[in-house]
Order: sequence, then structure tokens, then C-alpha cells
Amino acid sequence: MRFSINKTELTNALNIVTKGVSNRSTLPVLAGILIETKTDEITLQATDLELSVQISIAALIEEEGRTVVPGKLLSEIVRSLPDAAVNIQSTDVDVKVTCDTSTFSIRTLNPEDFPAFPQVETNQSISLPFAMFTTMVKRVSRVVSRDETRAILTGVLVELEDHEIKMVATDSYRLALSKAQLDDAPADGFSAVIAGTFLNDVCSVLTTGEDVTLALAENQIVITCGKTIFINRRIEGSYPNYRQLLPKDYNTRATLDLKALTTCVKRASILSSSSSPMRFDLNIATQTTQIFVNSNDVGSVQETLPSEIVGDDVEIAFNSLYVNEGLSVIKDEKVYFDVQSSMKPGVFHTFGSDEFLYLIMPVRI
Repeated sequence: MRFSINKTELTNALNIVTKGVSNRSTLPVLAGILIETKTDEITLQATDLELSVQISIAALIEEEGRTVVPGKLLSEIVRSLPDAAVNIQSTDVDVKVTCDTSTFSIRTLNPEDFPAFPQVETNQSISLPFAMFTTMVKRVSRVVSRDETRAILTGVLVELEDHEIKMVATDSYRLALSKAQLDDAPADGFSAVIAGTFLNDVCSVLTTGEDVTLALAENQIVITCGKTIFINRRIEGSYPNYRQLLPKDYNTRATLDLKALTTCVKRASILSSSSSPMRFDLNIATQTTQIFVNSNDVGSVQETLPSEIVGDDVEIAFNSLYVNEGLSVIKDEKVYFDVQSSMKPGVFHTFGSDEFLYLIMPVRI
């Protein structure tokens, strides 16, 4: 096997495919990347037997072949090379990586031991514009639970109903819901729970502007973008009925400048902790939202924000980390803050629309 390729393109491809490289397997070949040359492109594959990644990129092929190279090592080497053409040539026992005045020799693994890439027969699929997909995932992925004992909550619920796609995540303390319209949506519905870490990884490495396709098999999810394919296990089980958690109305609504609110929350968070929650006081008479944090061992802070408030006066408190994370993914100039009472969830959502909603369970004052 022998080929030449642009260093930047190879680096980008390795950043993607190394997401599938196993770090803990007892099978040494799973720590490698399968490289295969075909006519005018190379195909890179990696798998940890649960997640499989494949990407094809154009290259100048001088000799066809296939080999397996230690994945993390190859990626680190290529990143360190100068910005020039990279030449890769393999023998039965090693691979030589040459760029400018640098030459590395790396021991290889037997490609015959590498698992075949899964051939998955899908039965449902939807396509999303790249920007829509990444925006929705980033809005909800932080909210997934890290508790593996409740596996269903480590996933994101992806639903399609009547041309509206939704992504929902919750860890029982908060809930994020992102919506968007799909004009060319399929007639039948779509519903799957997909690992939040997997979706986040896909978004973090994809840079193309091509549409992203999500396809379902019996127990797997296939995500395709251009010539890149990700295959991962779906999370089995019934997702909690999130709709019953969403308030149908509010007793108090504050309209706030998002930048000012975010700045105040970040400052107040300096004194906040798990034992010192962040308290919001919405006052109708003064049309202000006051943010308080009182830490017995450290001190206290008070921030006052002008607000447009309708409804009743109310006080409510939250974990400050949850507030910060929710506000960080909203990009509007203003944000709605809806409250029913001090003991019911508070909701932040996008101004003038319902495309994103972030619900937080309150802390007792």
C-alpha cells in the first residue's frame, strides 16, 4: 500500500475516525485504524465493537492495499508534521510515514484480524441540515444523565411528528427540549433514544456542511454525513413521558436581556455551591429580577436586573450550574423566564418562539 495525501485532510479524517478506537479492549487490533486504498481514495475504519466509524477521503494512490496502524499514535504523529503532503507506505510489518524531512516507522497489526464494518439494514431515516443537527444536539446534550444505572437517561430522545423534529434530554433535575421544522420529512414518524455522548462526539468532529442522515435499524443507529458513517447501539427502553413535566401555563413571566442575565448569573455563581443555591426574586412593582446567593462561610452577592414582568411576585431557587448551562446554549437577545410557584419547575425558553425550552427543578428556599 502506498499513497500521498494532504496533511490537513488526513488530520481531519483521523480526528473523526479515532472516536471509534478502543481504549480498554483486550484485543490489540481494536486500538488500531484500518487503512484501505481504493482507486482514488483511502478508507479509514475504527471500532470498539459498539461504536464503528468509517470515513473515505480522496488521495493519490500509487499502490493498493490495506493495513492496521495504532490509531492514537498515528493521529499524534500526523498532527505533529509540517503542513505538506504526507506519504504513507506499508510493508507486511510496518508503515512508513514521510513528510518533508521527517520519516516515522510504525509497527502494524494484521488487517485480517480487524472486524468487518457492520452492514446494517435500516428501516427508517430522516435527513437534517448540518447546522440544524449540530445546534439541536448542543442545546440538549449537556443535560443527559451520567448515571449508568438509568441508561435510558444517558440518551437523547429524537422524535419526528408532523414535520416537527424534537430532541429531548433530562437527568431528572432539569430537562432540555429543542424543536425545528423539517419541510421534507418522511410521512411516517421517527423515534429513537440515542446516546448523548455519541451525538456530542459526532457534532464535535464533523465540519462539513452536508446534510446529516439518521437511520434506524432494529437495535442500531446509523449517522451518515457525506462519506462519513457512524454506527452505534440504540438505547433500549421507554423514555420518560417528558410532556407531563412541561407546564401548560405560568403565573409569572419575566422577559430578560440574555447577555445581562448571563453575566449576572456567572458573577453570582462565584459564591454559589450545592449548599448555597441561586435565588431569583421577581418583583412586579419594581419590574426587576434580583439574583441572590448567600454562602454562610464565604459571604453573599446580590444582582439586580431590569425586567418586563407580568403575573405575581415570586421567589424561586436553583442550582447555579444548571442555570449557567441552560443559558449558555440560548443565542437570542432576550429570554423568557416562566414560573408557576417556588416549588414547581422554572422554565427558560427562547424569546418569541418555542424552539428551545430549558426546565429546572427548584431547590427549597
